[in-house]
Amino acid sequence: MNFTKMQGLGNDFIVLHGHKELPTDASGQAIRLCDRHFGIGADGLVYLLPSAKADYMMRIINSDGSEAEQCGNAIRCAAKYIYDHELVPRDKTELTIETIGAGAQAVQLTVKEGRVTAVRVDMGAPVLNGLEVPTTIDEPQVIGYPVTVDGREFRFTAVSMGNPHCVIFVEDAVGTDLHVWGPKLETHALFPRKINVEFATVQRRDYADMRVWERGAGPTLACGTGACATLVAGVLTGQMDREAVISLKGGELRIEWNESDNHVYMTGPAEIVFKGTL
Repeated sequence: MNFTKMQGLGNDFIVLHGHKELPTDASGQAIRLCDRHFGIGADGLVYLLPSAKADYMMRIINSDGSEAEQCGNAIRCAAKYIYDHELVPRDKTELTIETIGAGAQAVQLTVKEGRVTAVRVDMGAPVLNGLEVPTTIDEPQVIGYPVTVDGREFRFTAVSMGNPHCVIFVEDAVGTDLHVWGPKLETHALFPRKINVEFATVQRRDYADMRVWERGAGPTLACGTGACATLVAGVLTGQMDREAVISLKGGELRIEWNESDNHVYMTGPAEIVFKGTL
């Protein structure tokens, strides 16, 4: 089996191309291949598959074998893979990639010397209704809602970007112990399908630090959908402008929540790390 290891701000993936559909053993493959000691090592396994409504379909299997509805860093990696491997014509710098959680998403490529150097993704409109995120909270928007774990109360804003997010603003996101709070919040009863947890600190209206505990993967260096959710939550709580830089452990993403179409746009890098045969 041939594979390509890719990363977006350190959020890393094993990309597989050539399957006609998602293999029945995809979950087991992800657990084996993503193991950093006995496998290749990655946060997730990405299958590039045929699509009836887009240039390609992307299916993401987390390192624990669960499937993610969407992944912002993975879709940038997928777009770079598709273009750099000439799976579309060389003059085609606007692609569509289908995901199970957000449908077909438009992607714009910045190409220099025949290689993709940056990817801008239309991540679609954020879902804010509490039951649709989903949470168990029947409210049109869930903003600053209290959640208590181990006697500590946090206040979160719920956003879905095709996958569910719980954004918590704290004084020191960088110093927050993800291993303590991440798994407890991920599996809290308020979140029926579990949830991605972002801790964020607003430094300026156009800049915030964010750290993430990803559902099914644990702490990662970056989360594209999480960065989008953080910007949306920052706007909803009155702390941030509609365009800002979100600083993650692996680097920075520029996020815009466009007021005219209500869509969130994410711009950032994607890199090929190495290729191999297993």
